[in-house]
Amino acid sequence: MPWIAYIVHFIAAAFMTAGIPHFVNGVSGRPFRLPMAPRGKLGSPIANVVWGWANFLIAFLLFANIGPLYIGTPGDTIFVAAGMLVAGVLLARYFEGDVR
Repeated sequence: MPWIAYIVHFIAAAFMTAGIPHFVNGVSGRPFRLPMAPRGKLGSPIANVVWGWANFLIAFLLFANIGPLYIGTPGDTIFVAAGMLVAGVLLARYFEGDVR
């Protein structure tokens, strides 16, 4: 598989991870901060469902259209796991001041 596919899988995993908190809070009926909202302003649950879904759609399109994804093979597994870890750590640092 070309090396660019590993980079795209890393980015797709980051999009997938970024969509999780928005989607979960939205379907739970809780407002949550959106990237385009001013700091301290929370987005509606519906806006968060749509934003999370958009992140999942981008991840799916990247996974589906750039090289096959073979979870279980070392290269794909490492890059997808690393993308999720890096995005998760960055999001945790970004949202850590949002304790309600």
